[in-house]
Amino acid sequence: MAESRRGLGRGLSALLGEEDAAPNTPGEAGRPAEGAREIPIELIHRNPLQPRQHFDEAELAELETSIRASGVLQPILVRPSRERPGEYEIVAGERRWRAAQRAGAGAIPALVRQMDDNIAFEIAIVENVQRSDLNAMEEARAYQSLMGRMSYTQDQAAAAVGKSRSHVANTLRLLQLPSSVQDYVLTGKLSAGHARAILASDDQEAIAEQVVSRGLSVRDTEALVRAKAAGPKKASGPRRAQKDTDTAALEADLEDVLGMSVDIADHGGAGEIRIKYATLEQLDEICRRLNRPL
Repeated sequence: MAESRRGLGRGLSALLGEEDAAPNTPGEAGRPAEGAREIPIELIHRNPLQPRQHFDEAELAELETSIRASGVLQPILVRPSRERPGEYEIVAGERRWRAAQRAGAGAIPALVRQMDDNIAFEIAIVENVQRSDLNAMEEARAYQSLMGRMSYTQDQAAAAVGKSRSHVANTLRLLQLPSSVQDYVLTGKLSAGHARAILASDDQEAIAEQVVSRGLSVRDTEALVRAKAAGPKKASGPRRAQKDTDTAALEADLEDVLGMSVDIADHGGAGEIRIKYATLEQLDEICRRLNRPL
């Protein structure tokens, strides 16, 4: 476990024994990795810091069928429990553990590793992000938690999970959505594509409700957002001027770097930049960047 966190994403396969074990495929290549041992299922408990909160029922059923036929061929990763001596906490592999329980397995192969809370937390996030796509909202919250707990920048978080910085930044932007819209994404009523389209709207909750109630596609959602933006403005305030291409491009570049909404108001070379943050962690990130020595 002395492996550098910076390379954790790329080294996770070796840590989990994947070089020796294919995930639930029959044959010699699918034998559990050397060093794994059978542990009674009742001695294993879920990780309270697990970033995945929703488990797809169809995927669990498919994995259960595979386990009934071939057993659990790829070990899960656990660490000794602090609260329950002689028992274990899952670091990676909760879906296999859940499916094994459903299949009636009495024990499950596991690799036991000693690790501190921070390493266990980071591995749980990396394993979920890399092994099977998280719900986009869960992924965004996972990146936010990783950056907050580990004091990571977006670049460091991206390196840890093996994703590009732009992917992490764009995913974090979903946290700017109202909580009701985030719930739609979390429960699968809206996709990540829907959510990104809704981010461009000034009335995100109303747009989201229309999209869900009407079952609109991502393309239809983008068209709805554009139509709302092009509609008549309130008479009580000045009409927002159309931005030139260079200003719009600069806003997009800054949003990509910060992972936050940016608005530039330029008036003949003078103006202001507004950065919208959704959490205290994002505010801290802005402050850290502004306070860096030149």
